[in-house]
Amino acid sequence: MAVVEVKNIDGETVSEVELADEIFNVAVKGSVLHQVVRMQLANRRRGTAKVKRRSEVKGSTSKLFRQKGTGRARRGNIKSPLLRGGGVVFGPEPRDYSYKVPKKVRRLALKMALSSKYRGNEIIVLDGFELDQVKTKAVASVIERLALEKPLIVINGKDEKLELSSRNIPGVKVLRVEGLNVYDILNHKTLVLLQPAIKGIEGRLAA
Repeated sequence: MAVVEVKNIDGETVSEVELADEIFNVAVKGSVLHQVVRMQLANRRRGTAKVKRRSEVKGSTSKLFRQKGTGRARRGNIKSPLLRGGGVVFGPEPRDYSYKVPKKVRRLALKMALSSKYRGNEIIVLDGFELDQVKTKAVASVIERLALEKPLIVINGKDEKLELSSRNIPGVKVLRVEGLNVYDILNHKTLVLLQPAIKGIEGRLAA
């Protein structure tokens, strides 16, 4: 098992913790990570883009001018797609972009994402992140003190003070163990694990 230092919010090493090799030290395959990240981004798409067809455009249905004798094109009504303000022929319609990847692949990709952070020395374990009150400045000072670059902070359960204090800091995100996902791990530079969250991750990914 890999051994990682546990630090406090002042940056001092207080102990060590072991990380399970079957979760934090597996072979990383880019194709698997790409497959799951692509699925996540597709599932986030709202798919609400919509244009008005010829039958949905508001306007008169009368013929613009007579069929013959004007020397002009044989026009129909003003809602023709060929005219400005008319209907759109091949525009987008509301659709569902979501699809599923097998559960085993999703779990494997999550292990690979965690392993990539461990191998890149981008995992920091903290013994805790206690706040007396909701205060953005307190979280910002800890991030600056520990030199955390675009951190993803993983907590074991609900921590309203930490979640509310960090939400207005650019590049900082707080996630509970049950919400941990491949995209957010790869999208953030530093993975900050609170020590109680490690057991939660291992319990979630135990196969």
